[in-house]
Amino acid sequence: MMSPGEMIGLAAAAAAAGAVNAVAGGGMMITFPALLAFGTHALEANATSTLALVIGTAGSVFGYREPIRQVKPWLQRFIPASLLGGLLGGMLLTVTGERAFGRLVPFLLLFATLIFLAQGAFRRFAGFAERTGPAAPHPRAVWVAVGFQFAVAIYGGYFGAGIGILMLATLGFLGLTNIHEMNGLKTVLGSLINLVAAIWFIFAGLIDWPRAGVMTVGALTGYYLGAHFAQRIPQQRVRQLITAIGLTISAVLFYQQFGPR
Repeated sequence: MMSPGEMIGLAAAAAAAGAVNAVAGGGMMITFPALLAFGTHALEANATSTLALVIGTAGSVFGYREPIRQVKPWLQRFIPASLLGGLLGGMLLTVTGERAFGRLVPFLLLFATLIFLAQGAFRRFAGFAERTGPAAPHPRAVWVAVGFQFAVAIYGGYFGAGIGILMLATLGFLGLTNIHEMNGLKTVLGSLINLVAAIWFIFAGLIDWPRAGVMTVGALTGYYLGAHFAQRIPQQRVRQLITAIGLTISAVLFYQQFGPR
């Protein structure tokens, strides 16, 4: 039986994670430690956090409903890779440990943040013109992007912290320039990745249902408010916020994995 303090703590952590995920990603680094702090085992904490955040994503999808309409052509390219990768990642988590893969996460997230920060230079180097409207698929990049999305989906189903930043880096490299449209597309794809992983976790019996219920309420609120207010902020400010979140989470992960014991 959860105490009132635990319920408030988990709901608040999920609300903060939902708001962070609506803007960039990395909310898992709030909910996962919160569940561990209240005595949840690591695998159950990962699975429970995934389920709570994927249900809460509905609030963010609703908040981004207008930008999502502008990027529908990209959904059909990325959805199959996202679903298959998310399922494989969830299956991988149930048969392997987290330690070895966890040591790679800080490097992966830092790399993605730096790519996101320098995406304009990367596009110019690759010969892609800047676009002001919806990006048209580029024959030299689209299949690479689909393959990278598949890899991101596997990672997302396995652990998931920072997949939003990884996807934003890919979308920026392809030529999308409207950060709100990119966030909308990232939100849909991220929810699908987590959905198939969560379904696998349910069948694997890894969900702490009472805690998942409390966190879902918080996540719904955080996702909706994060998506709503992010679209009121100038795009450059949102980009700066995403970069700051990515660098902060990377630093925290580096400290957790390689800092003093």
